[in-house]
Amino acid sequence: MTTERNKRARFVELGEARVRKASQMLRLIGNLSNTSNYEYSQEDAQKILSALDNEMKLLRTKFQAALSRRAKDDFKLG
Repeated sequence: MTTERNKRARFVELGEARVRKASQMLRLIGNLSNTSNYEYSQEDAQKILSALDNEMKLLRTKFQAALSRRAKDDFKLG
């Protein structure tokens, strides 16, 4: 197996596992919206949503920056 294949395989394996875990955690956070079990204010909910939005923006920026750097590194003459 080539190094590139190893990197790809690791990315797929870890990416799938981490996205599954993050999705599960997001569902658990969503359970907090059940007003039969929890009491919260609109401000509380907004703080949670803002924190999650900020993390998603950081994640998106990391991927975009990495892809942009890679595109610049691929320059070749001829």
